[in-house]
Amino acid sequence: MLLVEIARTSAAVAATAARKAKIELLAGCLRAAGPGEAPFVVAYLSGELPQRQIGVGYASLRDVPPPADEATLTVPEVDAAFTGIGAVAGKGSVARRRELLAALMGRATHEEQDFLIRLLSGELRQGALEGVMAEGIAAAAKVPAAEVRRALMLRGALGPVATAALADGVDGLRAFTLEVGRPIKPMLAAAAPSMEEAYEKAAGEKAGGGEGGEAAVEWKLDGIRAQIHIARPPGGEPRIAVFTRTLDDITGRLPEVVEVLRGLPVRDAVFDGELIALRPGGRPHPFQVTAARTATRGRRDGGGGGGGGDGAERVPLSVFLFDVLHLDGEDLLDRPGSERHAALARAVPEELRMPRLVTADPAEAKAFFDDAVARGHEGVLVKSPGTPYTAGRRGAGWIKVKPRHTLDLVVLAVEWGSGRRQGWLSNLHLGARDPETGGFVMLGKTFKGLTDELLAWQTEKLRALAVREDSWTVHVRPELVVEIAFDGVQRSTRYPGGIALRFARVLRYRPDKSAKEADTIETVRAVAPVFD
Repeated sequence: MLLVEIARTSAAVAATAARKAKIELLAGCLRAAGPGEAPFVVAYLSGELPQRQIGVGYASLRDVPPPADEATLTVPEVDAAFTGIGAVAGKGSVARRRELLAALMGRATHEEQDFLIRLLSGELRQGALEGVMAEGIAAAAKVPAAEVRRALMLRGALGPVATAALADGVDGLRAFTLEVGRPIKPMLAAAAPSMEEAYEKAAGEKAGGGEGGEAAVEWKLDGIRAQIHIARPPGGEPRIAVFTRTLDDITGRLPEVVEVLRGLPVRDAVFDGELIALRPGGRPHPFQVTAARTATRGRRDGGGGGGGGDGAERVPLSVFLFDVLHLDGEDLLDRPGSERHAALARAVPEELRMPRLVTADPAEAKAFFDDAVARGHEGVLVKSPGTPYTAGRRGAGWIKVKPRHTLDLVVLAVEWGSGRRQGWLSNLHLGARDPETGGFVMLGKTFKGLTDELLAWQTEKLRALAVREDSWTVHVRPELVVEIAFDGVQRSTRYPGGIALRFARVLRYRPDKSAKEADTIETVRAVAPVFD
């Protein structure tokens, strides 16, 4: 397949707001690509590289050679070029990467150059998000979308799923199974502004609310989501792997966690849970301390903007497991939540399980929430006992409740500070995801809640993400997620979404989340009342 076909599909997808039309365009491109080149098509049209990072920044994209007159670049050639650029290291690597990039760009037409620049700069926003792409794969292969979504949960990547669907249809998709040792995409929670609303939804969930309108209520910790895989060969020591919600392997950083898990009386298992740094009295350390222990790229990147101090890496993490997806040879994904928890209780001692209450009394649920908050935790998760484990689901099965309004938003740009903050990037432009367009809706700006340590960290981080700048504002790739507290939402004619956050303030950065996991504009409108 020629790269120009992907570039034209991208432009066509961006030009239409209709979800069905986007799906049809994606499906047509995937069918033309076939199983062999489908992974590249999926990645590029999702705005990603199979290599993830190749060391090309905005500065390298400023000056490109004149475009080619004729489209000759094939998709495998582009992928090989990206791999070659990413492999360059050592002295003179910057110049060599620019040389290789120029050679690639010199073979690209103007149309292809524009596509490549937007792909490499992170500005390819056309609405081909994971959910739309999954439906595009289903349409291309003429298989049910539910089969694609389940395969995606189990495999964790769209490329292999697209190849299997196009090559072997439903049979190919059903070949993906839960494998101990390979992480799967985690189930997610929706949000509710109050315990009353969350409890009413979960207790009445059609997927199987408990008898008598029961719901389960669990602590929501300010920790790191952890998926834990244990495989014990006959007569041997158990092999243990710990993965983050982004499927990164962090096992090597957590010897004390591995040691705790080693003692569980299981042959093989996959658990879902949280890891958190606790003080001697049981109250949580700041999130940065936990994040510093689990960072995959060093303490600063994982520290949530400020690390956890020089001693953060020595603070042990506590394990709280709340779900089990596989146990001793049996997959439990499709079992109701109540059955999975019963299996969890049989395999895991109480001190390693997330505190939980199952009740039909909303007042008891509210008291449990108040107690969790009083202990210093974020809030609770309210769960329907009948809900199966479904990756990415944000229905009424799992609902998170916090005592304050918070959102996970994406930094779109940042302004240089003045006065005491001169020389630092300070005032953040905040955006919510728009699932319809694949872009972001700006909701306002804030510089509140930023310590000197956070200012220094975000200045370094955001400069690395810059795509263009002037004397006042630096526009960045929309990758950095920040948790924002706010008092409400007000109507606004200043921003395109028609609303703005009231009294927004930074709580922390979320390096454990990708921009795809940021809250949507619909969530913003639903999570808090609108003030005139």
